[in-house]
Amino acid sequence: MNNGKLFSAIFPLILLISCSNNSSTKTAGSPKVSTPVTVTTIERSAISEMISFNAVSAYQRKNLVKSTINGYVEKSFINQGDIVRGGDPLYNIKTKEGAALGKFGVTDSLLSFIGKLTIVAPTSGVVAEVTKQTNDYINDGEQLCVIAGQSSFVFLLNVPFEQNKYALPGRKCTILLSDSTILNGMITGKLAAVDPVSQTQCYIVKPVTNAILPENLSVIVQICKSAKENTQVIEKSSVLSDETMENFWVMKLINDTTAVRIAIKTGITAGAKVEILSPAFNPRDRIINSGNYGLSDTAIVNIIQR
Repeated sequence: MNNGKLFSAIFPLILLISCSNNSSTKTAGSPKVSTPVTVTTIERSAISEMISFNAVSAYQRKNLVKSTINGYVEKSFINQGDIVRGGDPLYNIKTKEGAALGKFGVTDSLLSFIGKLTIVAPTSGVVAEVTKQTNDYINDGEQLCVIAGQSSFVFLLNVPFEQNKYALPGRKCTILLSDSTILNGMITGKLAAVDPVSQTQCYIVKPVTNAILPENLSVIVQICKSAKENTQVIEKSSVLSDETMENFWVMKLINDTTAVRIAIKTGITAGAKVEILSPAFNPRDRIINSGNYGLSDTAIVNIIQR
């Protein structure tokens, strides 16, 4: 009987100790999970959105140099690709009469006849084509060579007609060459026709350069579509969205370990930067820029880089 009373008195104490141990074990085995993240801040700066089009280089003016007499090319001074100035000699031409009587002029002064003519460059430029060489026979009016006027070098820009509002004459642009060279340019005019198949209109872009560039060079021309000064800008990696790309948000830290979801409205996207139209952030606000994917509306985080 005494043993029964003793067990009845000790049993509740054993049960209490057991429950306490189970509770401690459960709490210790369920720590809060934190996600390692890096953070950035909002900056105020200029941002611009560019639109790109294809273009090809061309010479608008090509001078066809022709002979004014019948005769033989006694000497040619040029090769294809040479750069010439206006007035530089291109060809020495000797007439048929001069070629026939020249050998008699040595013995008989009455038969002395030079019959030579020097053809000079009508303008400065690049020799694009050489048709006649030394000792070739030519007729009056026959083409000798073609000189492309360097001052007429342009890029022909193909713009879809529905986007022609961005390619207005007088607008500045950027020309990207295939060797990574970047040139400034300006749209100076447009052609009065649209390609019937592609429905693109050709615009004329004048590059700002003294370099001698080849014809038929394919480039990319970038035109500013929209731009803003002193606006809220953040790294693109900080901005999250849903599957339909209709709703956007960022994860903002409210303290060193907790981040909350903040819905935003985006504006211009340019490269790795995105404009935030609303809400207005404080320059000291910390925004997660990596490790933010898949976080809940309120998340426990661990900052690994500030």
